Amino acid sequence: MARYKKVVFVSTGGTCRSILAKAVFNKFNDIQGIEAVSRGQVVLFEEPVNQKVEAVAKAKGYSLEGEKSEQLTMDDFGDDNLVLVMTDILKKKLYEDFEDAINVYSVREFAGEAVGLDSVYGGELPEYGELIDKTEKLIKLVIERIKEISKDI
Repeated sequence: MARYKKVVFVSTGGTCRSILAKAVFNKFNDIQGIEAVSRGQVVLFEEPVNQKVEAVAKAKGYSLEGEKSEQLTMDDFGDDNLVLVMTDILKKKLYEDFEDAINVYSVREFAGEAVGLDSVYGGELPEYGELIDKTEKLIKLVIERIKEISKDI
């Protein structure tokens, strides 16, 4: 049985990194009973996926079709939810906006790595390709960590 029922990936606008993290998680996840969702910390209106991340993701076999930004809300926090924010700075901002938030970690913190998933917004396609590679590495570590935590339950 998994410790968490839902993993909530959170980026600034919810149109790039969090959607990509969700797609990577869904591709490599083999834990039963756990769902992944993508949220943005600042979503004024629903937006489609960033075109550059969509292009490089498609080249690597990920489909982001139909994905759209969605605002993070207090409903995304709970005992059974793991909230993974792309950077430590976004984590700090999240606690400013949701002081009662629980189970919140930066992706790099939860994965036990030194570097998070910084924004490449406005960058060139190779930068988006590097983002996918970093995301795959971190999300695979996240999945392994969830398995380790779940063993103790």
